Amino acid sequence: MAATHVFEAPPAGVAADWTMPQNWSQFSADDHRTWDQLVARQSQALGGFASQAFLDGLDILHLAGPGIPDLADLNPRLKAATGWEIVPVPGVIPNEPFFRHLAERRFPAANFLRGADSLDYSEEPDMFHDLFGHLPMLTNPVFADFLVAYGTAGLRAETLGAADYLGRLYLHTVEFGLVREAGGIRAYGAGLLSSIAETVHAVTSPDARRLSFDLARVMRSDYLFDEFQPTYFVIESFEHLLKETDETDFTPIYARLKALPLLAPGETAKGDIPFIT
Repeated sequence: MAATHVFEAPPAGVAADWTMPQNWSQFSADDHRTWDQLVARQSQALGGFASQAFLDGLDILHLAGPGIPDLADLNPRLKAATGWEIVPVPGVIPNEPFFRHLAERRFPAANFLRGADSLDYSEEPDMFHDLFGHLPMLTNPVFADFLVAYGTAGLRAETLGAADYLGRLYLHTVEFGLVREAGGIRAYGAGLLSSIAETVHAVTSPDARRLSFDLARVMRSDYLFDEFQPTYFVIESFEHLLKETDETDFTPIYARLKALPLLAPGETAKGDIPFIT
C-alpha cells in the first residue's frame, strides 16, 4: 500500500501550522479495540529489549489504555511531566513545521490509526507509532532536550539546504536508535519500539550490524523504508547524544558531506567502529 497521509499543503480542516483538532469522539469502538490490541501486544513483549527510559515513560503516561488516549486528558499529564504537548497532524508533514514544533516542545502525532488487519506492520507512521513509540521517551529530560536541539538544528538546516542530513540523523536515532544499557544494548527508537519483531532483531540478532554512533557517519547513511535496517547506530548515553547535537557546529559537517557520496543501507565505510558491549 502506498502512503496516503503524506502532505505538501494543509488539507481541509488543518491549520496553517499543520495542527488539527483530535476529535477524539470520531474514533470508533473498533479503533479503540485495535489500539488496545496493539498496546497489549507491544507492552508485554518489550521487557529486556526496551530502554528503561521508555518503560518508565509508559508508566508515567499511562498509555496502556483502555482505548485511544484522549489528548484533553493526556496533554496536561505530559505537560506537567515534561513541558511538552502533543499536537495532532494529518500525517507526514513538511520539514519546516515539523522542526518548528519540536523546537517549541510540541510533538506532532498522526491523527489516524492503522486498521486491525495491520497489527504487525503499518507502512505509514500512524497514531500508535507516534503516541506509543515516541511519547514515553519525552519523559526523559535529556532525550527531550535532544529533540529540542534537533528541531532547532533542523530549522537552521532548512536555510542551508541540508535538511536531508538531519532527516537521516532522526531516522537513525529517534526512530531506530540503540543505547548502551544494562550491560548490553536496548532500543529507544520509536520505529523499533512500535515493531517488536525489529526490536528483537536489532537488539539480539547476530545478523544485525551495530556501529558506534558517529554524527557525520549517521548523517551520510541512507536507510530502508520497508525492511529491517541493515545497520543500527548505538549511542553511549542520551547525554552524549544531546551534547553531540547541541554543541556541534553542523555547517562544516554539511559542507564536508556534500562532497561525499551517500552511503547505501548496510554499506561499510572507512572508520566504522563496530559496537562491542
